[in-house]
Amino acid sequence: GCGTLVVLEQNEAGIALLRSFDWNDGLFDVTWSENNEHILITSSGDGSLQVWDTAKTKGPLQVYKEHTQEAYSVDWSQTRGEQLVVSGSWDQTAKLWDPAVGKSLCTFKGHEGIIYSTIWSPHIPGCFASASGDQTLRVWDVKAPGVKVVIPAHNAEILSCDWCKYDENLLVTGAVDCSLKGWDLRNIRQPVFILLGHTYAIRRVKFSPFHATLLASCSYDFSVRFWDFSKPNPLLETVEHHTEFTCGLDLSLHNCGQVVDCAWDELVKIYTPSCLAVPV
Repeated sequence: GCGTLVVLEQNEAGIALLRSFDWNDGLFDVTWSENNEHILITSSGDGSLQVWDTAKTKGPLQVYKEHTQEAYSVDWSQTRGEQLVVSGSWDQTAKLWDPAVGKSLCTFKGHEGIIYSTIWSPHIPGCFASASGDQTLRVWDVKAPGVKVVIPAHNAEILSCDWCKYDENLLVTGAVDCSLKGWDLRNIRQPVFILLGHTYAIRRVKFSPFHATLLASCSYDFSVRFWDFSKPNPLLETVEHHTEFTCGLDLSLHNCGQVVDCAWDELVKIYTPSCLAVPV
């Protein structure tokens, strides 16, 4: 099917449609430029990446087509001095891109299954993590060939991973086995925490930008859950306001406590869960 990139703007009246762009295949992920508020990149079912400018009515500006299967994830590096994008694909590779260059800079091979998630470290320049259907979490350094760390993190496909914003060694994974696991790169033999409660596959997990031990997850059980892994009872809140699989989730960098999610019910919701409305 076809895909649509929808750019929404929050205002006093609610959520307004700022811009809409169509593509000839499904769009699986999107990432904002770190140096231009109008530029973003999407990844598509046809294996390509598209560069869009929200200041223009038509697009895309550029298309990068190298992946041989679905491009399922894309992320723009957040570390200063780098303008690098990483993509992950069902073709089992991750690719490194400079948006100013028309072709990939490097291809990372090693996964033995679909790559569902590729996320830059917010701390270490040139370092990214990938999560895969081969049940591993891997950490890569763009300056060195080969994989840096391989963690057999779950006995199931891993659909999402994220880096802690406050600890450069801490990552979280979310998997089809309904569990979230925390990993310290200094000792990968055992997870540092396991969070249980979801009843179907975990589609996306995100660490809070404001709280060192807080994270959020969304699942095919229609729920979004908020956790504090430092607490004996880590589940803070469960939000169930969708009628289909929840598949997208993010926490605002600008408004503390604000969350956005989306689901197969075609709804995007912006809200502040009660557990984040008060200081954690």
